[in-house]
Amino acid sequence: MSHTAKPHLDSHMLPVFARADVAFERGEGPWLIATNGDRYLDFTSGVAVNALGHAHPHLVAAVQEQAAKLWHVSNLFTIPEGERLATRLCDASFADVAFFCNSGAEAMEACIKMARKFQAVNGRPERYRLITFEGAFHGRTLATLAAGGQQKYLEGFGPRVEGFDQVPLGDLEATKKAIGPHTAGILIEPWQGEGGVRAADPAFFRALRQLCDDNKLVLVFDEVQTGMGRTGTLFAYEKTGVEPDIMALAKALGGGFPMGACLATAAAAAGMTPGTHGSTFGGNLLAVAAGNAVLDVMLAPKFFESVQRSSLVLKQKLASIVDRYPDVIDEVRGDGLLIGLKAVTPAGDLVGALRDEKLLTVGAGENVVRLLPPLIVTETEIDDAVSRIERVCAKFTRTSARREAV
Repeated sequence: MSHTAKPHLDSHMLPVFARADVAFERGEGPWLIATNGDRYLDFTSGVAVNALGHAHPHLVAAVQEQAAKLWHVSNLFTIPEGERLATRLCDASFADVAFFCNSGAEAMEACIKMARKFQAVNGRPERYRLITFEGAFHGRTLATLAAGGQQKYLEGFGPRVEGFDQVPLGDLEATKKAIGPHTAGILIEPWQGEGGVRAADPAFFRALRQLCDDNKLVLVFDEVQTGMGRTGTLFAYEKTGVEPDIMALAKALGGGFPMGACLATAAAAAGMTPGTHGSTFGGNLLAVAAGNAVLDVMLAPKFFESVQRSSLVLKQKLASIVDRYPDVIDEVRGDGLLIGLKAVTPAGDLVGALRDEKLLTVGAGENVVRLLPPLIVTETEIDDAVSRIERVCAKFTRTSARREAV
């Protein structure tokens, strides 16, 4: 392609994001302060990333202390704080081993490779396919896009990566029929965040565990969004009644520092030997300092009791809004502080109107508005957020009434 004169651009950022016209310069807990001084109540948390809010003193101190000593040495060398973080995550979960990377998509790539390698080293190299579920979102790489299966994200990027068979969420018979001689495992989110804050019931997860055990398959959980306390326990799988063999984490793992992880049992990870996978930046010193600081806070006594109490308060108050404004919102979904408002009016309009009220939320599939407050949110801040939501609902109701009158 020949070079022509450069076009005039308002921004030199690749225009793949539909960004809101607001920029922030600092944060305090659940609050963000814009460059013009406006204060916003942040119920987006960087899309479930800033689980401990903004500028949490323990996280700030941990990263500052490490930054003054050493940032990066690569995985050619032992990283003691990384070993410590892996041990703590494994002690708090089903897992025996952890691999650190930089994002949720990378964590999922590690999970996919591990599931395939497990079958290969156990004499079943023909088993490489994963069963996934409609509405899933597993990342933006070519493999994770294929796993999610959403056509709008796959369009224009050539043939989709082979190896994924998608079935309706919660459909056990369809899942059974999808198992064939090339199936390596089943991949599922405990809650579909991007997919509209949807979940199958615990009985379905128990059935998946049994299917995997009976057919020598691996059960893979994508906890990129649900992990690290978002649903009121450290990991969402704790509420399903089953344990996966492999699990992806990211988002809140670093409390805002880019970090992902693949956790697994020793048996599931048996094929991942030196040279089979890697990452230049994964688990570097700054990242694991942040990860250990997050765990310090989350594993403190009564932390999750507080999250569960906040969840109950928020859901009760939102239920009241649904009762009063059924023409705007008709359902409250979710668990912990992963909350979805199933909207009657376009969800994007609600997100924009809430932003005008200085409350930050984020859309999801099925015309849902997601509320993802930091896990340290207080009842006072919840009351404030609900008041803003109610004001927006009242405006939409009045607008709708005027239209009907005309």
